[in-house]
Amino acid sequence: MNAPRLTRTLAPALTALTLTLTGCGGGEGGLAFLSIGTAGTGGIYYPLGGALASRLSLADSARRYTAEVSGGSVENVNRLAAGQIDLGFTLAVTAYQAYHGEGDFSAPVPQLRAVAPLYPNLAHILVPRGSRAASVADFRGLRVSVGAAGSGTEQMARHILEAHGLTYDDIEPRYLSFNESASALRDGAIDAAIFSVGYPAAAVLEATTTAGVRLLPVAPEVTERLRAEHPYYARGEIPAGAYRGVDAPVPTVVVLNWIVATESLPDDVVTALLNILDRERVALEQVHEMARQIDLTRLPDAPIPLHPAAQAWWEARAAR
Repeated sequence: MNAPRLTRTLAPALTALTLTLTGCGGGEGGLAFLSIGTAGTGGIYYPLGGALASRLSLADSARRYTAEVSGGSVENVNRLAAGQIDLGFTLAVTAYQAYHGEGDFSAPVPQLRAVAPLYPNLAHILVPRGSRAASVADFRGLRVSVGAAGSGTEQMARHILEAHGLTYDDIEPRYLSFNESASALRDGAIDAAIFSVGYPAAAVLEATTTAGVRLLPVAPEVTERLRAEHPYYARGEIPAGAYRGVDAPVPTVVVLNWIVATESLPDDVVTALLNILDRERVALEQVHEMARQIDLTRLPDAPIPLHPAAQAWWEARAAR
């Protein structure tokens, strides 16, 4: 088993379950410090990452874990490859492209491994209630938030635009976080926004409640075009009642979130994480209800090779 690595940057997660740590600058009492790359504070990655960091710190007497704010999926993978973080949240699309050296990755990241499945991300496509746009195909010439630069949302936004026959050349892209997008929609600074996030997301709740926005569907035939090019997508829907004004299910496209690491991550860290996801779901659900949608039976469907310890954990579970 490989020795644990010290990370270069540490940022405590600001959640109710985060442990208060002292002396985190070095090996206090022989402890190692590991970090989890999440995303911005307006989504789900950050609070869920903080909860996992807290539970891991309680379960692992040799290490302390923290959740870090980041730019999201692409940044997390890049920082994993650079040895700057130890675990990272990412979309399946980002993991797949990183492993194969496609899209935003000019070279493969062959050491990248899947550790655990998380909840599904759904495309939330928001426009002001008075907008004439009926679908993404109507976004030509509009100011569209495509997510923070380098985020999984931006990757999904690009793919959704392409599936509707559009590119960034056809719109005025704005690289905004979820919270920034909600504010910009409210203020009329943008005409539309594409989010890749689980439901209910805080920024979408804010936008539908205070900004008077509505959600556009992604037609099933568009999803099938998307899947033909990018097989990690699937059909899904935002259920009725998920947000204000959503009185009927909204068809959309789905991509699963994953926790990833490099193959050098110690086996016992992987096993501890999977055990927490398996056995301590109630504690995670108290932080964010999206934890209810985590399905560990998706582990064999990872978009990239599993970490050896994750493979062993799954085989042991399947044998029971």
